[in-house]
Amino acid sequence: MWWASQRVTWVPSYAALLVVLGRSFGRRAWVLVPLIAVLILASDQLASGLLKPWVLRLRPSHEPGLASQLHLLHGYRGGLYGFVSSHAANAFALAFYLLFTARHRLPWLAWVLLPWATLVAYSRLYLGVHYPSDVLVPLLLSLPLAYGTSRLYAGAVARWFPILPTRSAVET
Repeated sequence: MWWASQRVTWVPSYAALLVVLGRSFGRRAWVLVPLIAVLILASDQLASGLLKPWVLRLRPSHEPGLASQLHLLHGYRGGLYGFVSSHAANAFALAFYLLFTARHRLPWLAWVLLPWATLVAYSRLYLGVHYPSDVLVPLLLSLPLAYGTSRLYAGAVARWFPILPTRSAVET
Protein backbone atom coordinates (compact mmCIF):
# COMPACT_ATOMS: atom_id res chain seq x y z
CA MET A 1 0.00 0.00 0.00
CA TRP A 2 2.97 2.29 0.54
CA TRP A 3 3.83 2.09 -3.16
CA ALA A 4 0.21 2.45 -4.26
CA SER A 5 0.08 5.74 -2.41
CA GLN A 6 3.26 7.19 -3.90
CA ARG A 7 2.68 9.42 -6.93
CA VAL A 8 6.05 8.58 -8.50
CA THR A 9 5.05 4.89 -8.57
CA TRP A 10 2.45 5.68 -11.20
CA VAL A 11 4.69 7.69 -13.57
CA PRO A 12 5.14 4.76 -16.02
CA SER A 13 1.37 4.21 -16.01
CA TYR A 14 0.75 7.90 -16.68
CA ALA A 15 3.23 7.80 -19.55
CA ALA A 16 1.52 4.74 -21.02
CA LEU A 17 -1.85 6.45 -20.61
CA LEU A 18 -0.59 9.50 -22.51
CA VAL A 19 0.61 7.27 -25.34
CA VAL A 20 -2.75 5.47 -25.49
CA LEU A 21 -4.66 8.75 -25.45
CA GLY A 22 -2.40 10.26 -28.12
CA ARG A 23 -2.86 7.28 -30.42
CA SER A 24 -6.60 7.00 -29.83
CA PHE A 25 -7.48 10.69 -30.01
CA GLY A 26 -4.88 12.00 -32.46
CA ARG A 27 -5.00 15.79 -32.72
CA ARG A 28 -7.87 15.90 -30.22
CA ALA A 29 -5.43 14.71 -27.55
CA TRP A 30 -4.03 18.26 -27.69
CA VAL A 31 -7.30 19.29 -26.03
CA LEU A 32 -7.89 16.18 -23.91
CA VAL A 33 -4.51 16.09 -22.16
CA PRO A 34 -4.22 19.78 -21.13
CA LEU A 35 -7.71 19.54 -19.69
CA ILE A 36 -6.42 16.69 -17.51
CA ALA A 37 -3.91 19.15 -16.06
CA VAL A 38 -6.67 21.72 -15.49
CA LEU A 39 -8.89 19.10 -13.86
CA ILE A 40 -6.16 17.84 -11.53
CA LEU A 41 -5.29 21.42 -10.58
CA ALA A 42 -8.94 22.17 -9.81
CA SER A 43 -9.38 18.92 -7.90
CA ASP A 44 -6.22 19.41 -5.89
CA GLN A 45 -7.06 23.02 -5.04
CA LEU A 46 -10.58 22.05 -3.98
CA ALA A 47 -9.17 19.37 -1.66
CA SER A 48 -6.00 20.98 -0.31
CA GLY A 49 -6.61 24.67 -0.89
CA LEU A 50 -10.25 24.92 0.16
CA LEU A 51 -11.62 21.95 2.10
CA LYS A 52 -8.65 20.98 4.30
CA PRO A 53 -8.10 24.54 5.62
CA TRP A 54 -11.84 25.06 6.05
CA VAL A 55 -12.72 21.80 7.82
CA LEU A 56 -9.47 21.45 9.83
CA ARG A 57 -10.08 17.80 10.74
CA LEU A 58 -6.99 16.03 12.02
CA ARG A 59 -5.80 12.95 10.18
CA PRO A 60 -6.07 9.69 12.14
CA SER A 61 -2.26 9.68 12.29
CA HIS A 62 -2.35 13.04 14.10
CA GLU A 63 -5.35 12.34 16.33
CA PRO A 64 -4.00 12.05 19.89
CA GLY A 65 -6.37 9.22 20.83
CA LEU A 66 -5.69 7.18 17.69
CA ALA A 67 -2.09 7.82 16.70
CA SER A 68 -0.67 5.36 19.23
CA GLN A 69 -3.01 2.60 17.98
CA LEU A 70 -1.98 2.92 14.32
CA HIS A 71 0.85 1.05 12.66
CA LEU A 72 2.39 3.79 10.54
CA LEU A 73 4.60 2.60 7.68
CA HIS A 74 7.99 4.31 7.54
CA GLY A 75 6.72 6.74 10.18
CA TYR A 76 4.61 8.46 7.52
CA ARG A 77 1.84 10.57 9.07
CA GLY A 78 0.95 13.00 6.26
CA GLY A 79 0.10 16.63 6.82
CA LEU A 80 -1.86 17.77 9.85
CA TYR A 81 -5.32 17.83 8.27
CA GLY A 82 -6.88 15.13 6.13
CA PHE A 83 -10.40 16.00 5.04
CA VAL A 84 -10.47 15.46 2.07
CA SER A 85 -7.86 13.22 0.47
CA SER A 86 -6.11 14.97 -2.41
CA HIS A 87 -4.82 11.61 -3.63
CA ALA A 88 -8.35 10.23 -3.86
CA ALA A 89 -9.77 13.43 -5.33
CA ASN A 90 -7.18 13.55 -8.11
CA ALA A 91 -7.34 9.83 -8.89
CA PHE A 92 -11.13 9.76 -9.10
CA ALA A 93 -11.29 13.01 -11.05
CA LEU A 94 -8.93 11.59 -13.69
CA ALA A 95 -10.76 8.26 -13.80
CA PHE A 96 -14.20 9.85 -14.20
CA TYR A 97 -13.00 12.43 -16.73
CA LEU A 98 -11.59 9.73 -18.97
CA LEU A 99 -14.67 7.60 -18.39
CA PHE A 100 -16.83 10.48 -19.64
CA THR A 101 -14.61 11.46 -22.57
CA ALA A 102 -13.03 8.20 -23.70
CA ARG A 103 -15.73 5.60 -23.03
CA HIS A 104 -16.60 5.21 -26.73
CA ARG A 105 -13.04 5.06 -28.07
CA LEU A 106 -11.51 3.16 -25.14
CA PRO A 107 -14.33 1.29 -23.34
CA TRP A 108 -11.85 -0.84 -21.38
CA LEU A 109 -10.21 2.21 -19.81
CA ALA A 110 -12.84 2.54 -17.07
CA TRP A 111 -12.09 -1.05 -16.01
CA VAL A 112 -8.48 0.01 -15.46
CA LEU A 113 -8.83 3.53 -14.04
CA LEU A 114 -11.67 3.02 -11.56
CA PRO A 115 -9.96 0.10 -9.76
CA TRP A 116 -6.71 2.11 -9.84
CA ALA A 117 -8.44 5.11 -8.20
CA THR A 118 -10.03 2.79 -5.65
CA LEU A 119 -6.61 1.29 -4.85
CA VAL A 120 -5.11 4.75 -4.36
CA ALA A 121 -8.00 5.74 -2.08
CA TYR A 122 -7.81 2.50 -0.09
CA SER A 123 -4.05 2.90 0.33
CA ARG A 124 -4.68 6.19 2.13
CA LEU A 125 -6.95 4.40 4.61
CA TYR A 126 -4.51 1.53 5.02
CA LEU A 127 -1.65 3.90 5.77
CA GLY A 128 -3.71 5.49 8.55
CA VAL A 129 -3.64 8.98 7.10
CA HIS A 130 -7.34 9.24 6.21
CA TYR A 131 -10.76 8.27 7.50
CA PRO A 132 -13.24 6.56 5.12
CA SER A 133 -15.16 9.82 4.59
CA ASP A 134 -11.90 11.48 3.52
CA VAL A 135 -11.83 9.26 0.43
CA LEU A 136 -15.59 8.87 -0.17
CA VAL A 137 -16.37 12.59 -0.28
CA PRO A 138 -13.77 13.30 -3.01
CA LEU A 139 -15.20 10.40 -5.00
CA LEU A 140 -18.51 12.28 -5.03
CA LEU A 141 -16.94 15.73 -5.54
CA SER A 142 -14.88 14.50 -8.47
CA LEU A 143 -17.97 13.52 -10.46
CA PRO A 144 -19.21 17.06 -11.23
CA LEU A 145 -15.63 18.30 -11.73
CA ALA A 146 -14.89 15.50 -14.19
CA TYR A 147 -18.24 15.89 -15.95
CA GLY A 148 -17.79 19.65 -16.31
CA THR A 149 -14.29 19.18 -17.70
CA SER A 150 -15.58 16.57 -20.15
CA ARG A 151 -18.17 19.11 -21.34
CA LEU A 152 -15.35 21.64 -21.85
CA TYR A 153 -13.55 19.01 -23.91
CA ALA A 154 -16.65 18.32 -26.01
CA GLY A 155 -17.17 22.04 -26.65
CA ALA A 156 -13.54 22.65 -27.54
CA VAL A 157 -13.43 19.67 -29.90
CA ALA A 158 -16.68 20.73 -31.58
CA ARG A 159 -15.23 24.19 -32.14
CA TRP A 160 -11.65 23.36 -33.14
CA PHE A 161 -12.08 19.93 -34.73
CA PRO A 162 -15.51 19.94 -36.36
CA ILE A 163 -16.60 16.86 -38.22
CA LEU A 164 -16.56 17.84 -41.86
CA PRO A 165 -19.08 16.31 -44.24
CA THR A 166 -17.72 13.59 -46.47
CA ARG A 167 -17.42 14.11 -50.20
CA SER A 168 -20.32 11.77 -50.96
CA ALA A 169 -22.59 13.65 -48.54
CA VAL A 170 -21.72 16.95 -50.25
CA GLU A 171 -22.42 15.59 -53.75
CA THR A 172 -25.92 14.28 -52.92
